[in-house]
Amino acid sequence: MASDLETEVQGIDRSLMGCSAEEIALKWLQTSDLPKEIYMHLACYVPKIYCRGPNPAPQREDMLAQHVLFGPMEWYLCGEDPTFGFQKLEKSNKPSHLCGRVFKVGEPTYSCRDCAVDPTCVLCMECFLGSIHREHRYRMTTSGGGGFCDCGDTEAWKEGPYCQKHEHNTSETTEEEDPLVHLSEDMIAKVYNIFAITFQYAVDILTWEKENELPPGLETVEKTDTYYCMLFNDEVHTYEQVIYTLQKAVSCTQKEAIGFATTVDRDGRRSVRYGDFQYCDQAKSVIVRNTSRQTKPLKVQVMHSSIVAHQSFGLKLLTWLGNIIGYSDGLRRILCQVGLQEGPEGENSSLVDKLMLSDSKLWKGARSVYHQLFMSSLLMDLKYKKLFAIRFARNYRQLQRDFMEDDHERAVSVTALSVQLFTVPTLARMLIIEENLMTTIVSTFMDHLRHRDIQGRFQFERYTALQAFKFKRVQSLILDLKYVLISKPVDWSDDLRQKFLDGFDVFLELLKCMQGMDPITRQVGQHIEMEPEWEAAFTLQMRLTHVISMIQDWCALDEKVLIEAYKKCLSALMQCHSGFTDGEQPIVLSMCGHSVETIRYSVSQEKVSIHLPVSRLLAGLHVLLSKSEVAYRFPEHLPLSELSPPMLIEHPLRCLVLCAQVHAGMWRRNGFSLVNQIYYYHNVKCRREMFDKDVVMLQTGASMMDPNHFLMIMLSRFELYQIFSTPDYGKRFSSENSNKDVLQQNNTLIEEMLNLVIIIVGERFIPGVGQISATDEIKREIIHQLSIRPMAHSELVKALPEDENKETGMESVIEAVACFKKPGLTGRGLYELKPECAKDFNLYFYHFSRAEQSKAEEAQRKLRRQSRQDTALPPPVLPPFCPLFESLINILQCDVILCIMKTILQWAIEHNGYAWSESMLLRVFHLIGMALQEEKQDIENADEDNVITFTFSQKISRPGEAPSNSPSILAMLETLQNAPHLEVHKDMIRWILKTFNAVKKLRERSSTSPVSEAEGNIMEESSRDKEKAERKRKAEIARLRREKIMAQMSEMQRHFIDENKELFQQTLDELETSTSRVHDNNPSVSDTKLIALGPEQTKVTEQRQVVTCILCQEEQEVKVDNRAMVLAAFVQRSTVLSKNRNKVIADPEKHDPLFMHPDLSCGTHTGSCGHIMHAHCWQRYFDAVQAKEQRRQQRLRVHTSYDVENGEFLCPLCECLSNTVIPLLPPPRRLFNSLDSSSQQNLTWWLRIISQQVKALCMLQDQESSSKPTCSNSEKMDELQLPEGFIPVLQPKNPYSESIKEMLKTFGTATYKVGLKVHPNEEDPRVPVMCWGSCAYTIQTMEQMLSDEDKPLFGHLPCRQDDCLTSLTRFAAAHWTVSSLSAVQGHFCTLLSSLVPNEKNGNLTCILDIDMFHLLVCLVLSFPAVHCLDFSGVSLGTGDIHIFHLVTMAHIVQIILTSSTEENGMDQEDHSGEEEVVLALYKCIGQHAGSALKEISSGWHLWRSIKAGIMPFLRCSAMFFHYLNEVPVPPELQVSGGNQFEHLCSYLSLPNNLICLFQENSKVTNTLVESWCNNDEVKRYLQGQRQAISYPRESNKLIDLPDDYSCLINQASNFSCPKSGGDKSRAPTLCLVCGAMLCSQSYCCQTELEGEDVGACTAHTYTCGSGVGIFLRVRECQVLFLAGKTKGCFYAPPYLDDYGETDQGLRRGNPLHLCRERFKKIQKLWQQHSITEEIGHAQEANQTLVGIDWQHL
Repeated sequence: MASDLETEVQGIDRSLMGCSAEEIALKWLQTSDLPKEIYMHLACYVPKIYCRGPNPAPQREDMLAQHVLFGPMEWYLCGEDPTFGFQKLEKSNKPSHLCGRVFKVGEPTYSCRDCAVDPTCVLCMECFLGSIHREHRYRMTTSGGGGFCDCGDTEAWKEGPYCQKHEHNTSETTEEEDPLVHLSEDMIAKVYNIFAITFQYAVDILTWEKENELPPGLETVEKTDTYYCMLFNDEVHTYEQVIYTLQKAVSCTQKEAIGFATTVDRDGRRSVRYGDFQYCDQAKSVIVRNTSRQTKPLKVQVMHSSIVAHQSFGLKLLTWLGNIIGYSDGLRRILCQVGLQEGPEGENSSLVDKLMLSDSKLWKGARSVYHQLFMSSLLMDLKYKKLFAIRFARNYRQLQRDFMEDDHERAVSVTALSVQLFTVPTLARMLIIEENLMTTIVSTFMDHLRHRDIQGRFQFERYTALQAFKFKRVQSLILDLKYVLISKPVDWSDDLRQKFLDGFDVFLELLKCMQGMDPITRQVGQHIEMEPEWEAAFTLQMRLTHVISMIQDWCALDEKVLIEAYKKCLSALMQCHSGFTDGEQPIVLSMCGHSVETIRYSVSQEKVSIHLPVSRLLAGLHVLLSKSEVAYRFPEHLPLSELSPPMLIEHPLRCLVLCAQVHAGMWRRNGFSLVNQIYYYHNVKCRREMFDKDVVMLQTGASMMDPNHFLMIMLSRFELYQIFSTPDYGKRFSSENSNKDVLQQNNTLIEEMLNLVIIIVGERFIPGVGQISATDEIKREIIHQLSIRPMAHSELVKALPEDENKETGMESVIEAVACFKKPGLTGRGLYELKPECAKDFNLYFYHFSRAEQSKAEEAQRKLRRQSRQDTALPPPVLPPFCPLFESLINILQCDVILCIMKTILQWAIEHNGYAWSESMLLRVFHLIGMALQEEKQDIENADEDNVITFTFSQKISRPGEAPSNSPSILAMLETLQNAPHLEVHKDMIRWILKTFNAVKKLRERSSTSPVSEAEGNIMEESSRDKEKAERKRKAEIARLRREKIMAQMSEMQRHFIDENKELFQQTLDELETSTSRVHDNNPSVSDTKLIALGPEQTKVTEQRQVVTCILCQEEQEVKVDNRAMVLAAFVQRSTVLSKNRNKVIADPEKHDPLFMHPDLSCGTHTGSCGHIMHAHCWQRYFDAVQAKEQRRQQRLRVHTSYDVENGEFLCPLCECLSNTVIPLLPPPRRLFNSLDSSSQQNLTWWLRIISQQVKALCMLQDQESSSKPTCSNSEKMDELQLPEGFIPVLQPKNPYSESIKEMLKTFGTATYKVGLKVHPNEEDPRVPVMCWGSCAYTIQTMEQMLSDEDKPLFGHLPCRQDDCLTSLTRFAAAHWTVSSLSAVQGHFCTLLSSLVPNEKNGNLTCILDIDMFHLLVCLVLSFPAVHCLDFSGVSLGTGDIHIFHLVTMAHIVQIILTSSTEENGMDQEDHSGEEEVVLALYKCIGQHAGSALKEISSGWHLWRSIKAGIMPFLRCSAMFFHYLNEVPVPPELQVSGGNQFEHLCSYLSLPNNLICLFQENSKVTNTLVESWCNNDEVKRYLQGQRQAISYPRESNKLIDLPDDYSCLINQASNFSCPKSGGDKSRAPTLCLVCGAMLCSQSYCCQTELEGEDVGACTAHTYTCGSGVGIFLRVRECQVLFLAGKTKGCFYAPPYLDDYGETDQGLRRGNPLHLCRERFKKIQKLWQQHSITEEIGHAQEANQTLVGIDWQHL
């Protein structure tokens, strides 16, 4: 079947390619009925080109379509070859001054905070870099796709609207020039024809709804039975559901199903089956059946293939039109005309209308194509942008209705275009005036919120999921309203006033529906059963916050509008209140000789609502009246006389009382919903239009009332009236009520009530309430935030309210009040408050939460203590009120407040009789302080003739009237000053009295009439000084006493030590030995030259090592025959040093790791945290961990941070991830190095002996493998000529205890298992090789790290790494004792044969392919296995030094072969001796290699490159022999600088001129060099046929990152997913090790790894980092660490903004720059192999990380 189809398709292709575009175009030119002709052409050819089989073939389709379908149209348009025609058009066209680039998903966009008219004005990267804005404060975000660049739009920018590129295009064009003048009449007619026909065709076919027949004019004669089963996207079903359903329905593989699902998600639809009708219909029914259980089913249609073909072509046509109009503005203008031309049906019949109105019926792909076309045509042509905006506004209601029904996100809905139209100030104004847009938006919004209660308020109870979804959609309307209002008008026309006020009316209707919504009643007795729905109402409030603020801003700009709006708002409030007052009885309150009438209402018993937007809007407008002085200039226009203050304050007061009662714990039974509502009411997001406005409303009301009346109503609402109006009620109340709770509640209410009084009188920092500017308001907010603690920039921004442009205004004032401290390696930059701002601190600042208040109080008192001031926190000096609010001051001196103060002071004096609290008293002090400050300012600012009405100081000096004769407030304060129970608050009382005196003096000075003298003795300054002096004296005495006692104690200690000298000496000795360090300052070796190896090795006295087990705390000495002690260790594969990451071991089971290649493609690294345990304690601990893990698995399947199945556990002490343990051993070389003969043999002799021994061993092995049982052993022995003293059949005795042997095996097996990724097997001969390799590799990584950081070789490793290397080296040296002896001997023979050829091993490994340090370690550590059979008296050390010299020579040859010495004219030092020697060796190598080595004249350069190349090898060797033989390090190697090379040579007993090694044994070395160089691979390398590593190897670093983060974003936005054909990747992720960009976290790029599906990053870690990876998630600006499949964590990125903060998730959008120090830190983690450990710690600390499926990233 398939092959038939293929041939048929090929046949069609050939016939189609035969068509000539030119001929068809000519035919079209001659016809009289062009539409019919074109339709016939399309009807014939479209089905032949598109949809010819189950899978689309886009390349073939595009090629044919261009040839057969678009070609003729282009010929027709141009009348000549289109390539020339379009070029001419482009030449004659003036380039546009608009950029109009449409953003791709994830592309970086930039907005200028200084110049953009609103935050939606953005630039693409190219325009931004060429604009003036890059020097301004800009924001960077990543686009969600779909918007376009506003460069060139003069309405979008206050300045700098053009970048350099678009500036040239603005020169000579007059604004209204018609672009059609550049086109000929004939051209215009042809373009018009083609555009009209094709656009009509595309719209018809895309909006066509029948599945089985074509639109008229497109039917073909023969109808085939080929259908597609088309699956459409929706936002209800998940990827998983779709994939599962498809696998069932069309029986495809999971891979194919994932492909289908990805395409459906991207394009909105995809055919999942192709065939006859029945075949497709069957798939449809399965899909529908499978997905309709929980939700509505997936949308599936069976469509005839020709319809699908025409629709595919329709989309291509729209894209083609978009490209064509790019050639010329004239063409664009014609397309706009065609699109907006009314059709015969009248209203809404233009093509643009049709497309818009059927938007919600189209699939995703079709929508985005036509939206793009609208953007590149209608929105780029300013004349038609206006006409389109009008069409859009007229259809607004319908479009929004469709959007509510549609389930796609707003980004792919046509309604999202509102942001392109409504944010243009001129368009927005025009639409408000001509189309009444503001009214339309608000009323559309009201239409969709239909649920109301009897009073007509919104009701959000029992919100279903569907309603919640709709509600979310409705909120986008508020966004549109915000766009319309965002730019404020400067000149108002009468029309604009009228339409704005019409809109304001409708908006008030909306607010009226919110006034009093979600009312609540206090639960008494039992807890509320169901938490009521509160979030919807608050979401609505939050969304509207900015709109309400913006409407007030509009009103403020025009006096007429403000007055009208104020009247409308007031009458709306009246209407709301008239519905509320039923059945509230009037009562009369009287107190201190005043009485007031109010209503009986108790918040704790009746309904109360927190939503009062109408009252709050009125409060806002009232402040504007004061600020703009309209209130004083046109009082006759304002209904101020109609205001009823008690009505104004009623509801806001209830709301504040509700908060107070919630604080007092009276509403606990109402559950969390109420707590949350109170939280948001005060929260920075809402408070501006909620809490703040309620306070303003109370200030407004109180400023128009008698303060006594106001306070009485307030006491009544707080339910405190009785306590203060009835004398002695407090005493009765506290004696009758034994219930602690009730007393506590009452106290809290009194505190809250006093707090409210402080707020009403003290909060003047709103322009219009107090005489201040907006910057003062922000300054004050910042001062109080920073009084709590120093804060980072982002924290401060979060704590300040944002305006509609997301600005807080902080940057303009922050420098005045705070200093910035830069961050270190971690943490972030902090702002600290300047000390001179502390005087403005107000303890009762109204935006503090309770927690913040107590923190701030503590911090400020601490500061005052530090600067030796008293700890009083007096009220700050306040700015004066505006005239409209002036009368508020009188609250402080009215009778009721004085009565309240007196009562509370009285309670404090008789403090046992009453329930009172200190914070209540403190608030009274604060109020008294405020009043005195006011009076002081009043007197200071008074003129000659003004009578001072504020006489607080006199009122507090008067005692009470007869009969009670209570003392005056002042007298009470003096009494309290000496009260012992108020010691803490003495400073505050003293401050009040001092201020009182100052006021009194001022009064006396200013008034000629004597003021009544204050009674009571006022404490004078002198007495204060006396008291201060007294305190100082006492402190001095105390200090002297302390010093004396200390001196006595130290004297006693000395005596004790003298008397018990011996005892002390003993403990000191023990201390010396007990540390696990080996002391380097060993007396025996201080003077001699230190040598690390060989017969002349420096002798070191053996040191005892006593260590403590962290599990059982027992001490034990490390000995050969003791129980084993172990270190927790972590073994991992590593590619940190790798020079070739692409190498893959094909079959790990057969891989032979004996020789390490110098590219170090993958090594085995061992690390340890350095904590020591007994082996048996560890075993017990590990068994417990395993058991716990098995129990846990049955309970809940969650990953832990360690994988027990792989032997992982956490160190019991530091929780560091470990997967095995290293045994602690005494230095092993001492055990095997007993014999030492004095005769010093040279290399030649040693090689001869060794070769004989090796030969003997080989023969023995051969015979054993093929031994005949007849032969006796002794005969065989005779056949071999054995070297003297060599007994090959001896089995050496193992010196170690059983438990140590056990641990040697454990660690060896672990290294083998991890390093080779195989199953553990102790018997495998490769185990010892892996152990030696791990030792060598770990030393190499340490050396590399030290040299990267320019640190000396010794003395600078942290002790955990030092301990680890010691143990690892000792372990590796001892491991042969538990391996098969013959295997280790075999390894030694093979290793040696690579350097010293023998008959058996003919084919040598090439010297270029061996890492010499690995070779050295393996040879030295396997040598004892051969040496233990040798009783001739040669020491191990002799072998060591010869092996070392041999390997060093091989390495020198390696360096010379691969060195590319560049001759450069640097100053040559004179080393004539060395030069000649080097040149001689070079020549010798050249001869043996048989290939031309480059001629070298100067040996000096060569010697330099040899020295540089061999340095890392010598450093590693020094470390290795130091840890192996325990020889202390010469001090010269413990400092950097100096001549390291000489010191290393002397420590390693090498000659300073290394070439001497070759001369000393010239005979042998000649043959060796010859055998090394005479190798095919070497020759191939020298002929340039292969690569080799050159020395020194360059250090691996992480990739270079750009300084500016937006470069990365740009790079990522250009990266498309490699698998899903050109689709943009959603989570582009950069590998920091190799620089690869990956498509992470998506189905398309999942691969299978060890039988599991893993994401691109996890798969990449296995090839690039052998399981460990470091990535940068570019869109999130987050570093990702991965290790294996189950471990991962996020890490702070190395990019910081100017405030020293990271921006993970790019939420703030501040420009980010690379912080090199932080990047170095990440690099160091990688080089130290600490990534896995870092992940472990992160996962232990944060349990949420454990639940993430890391393998899918």
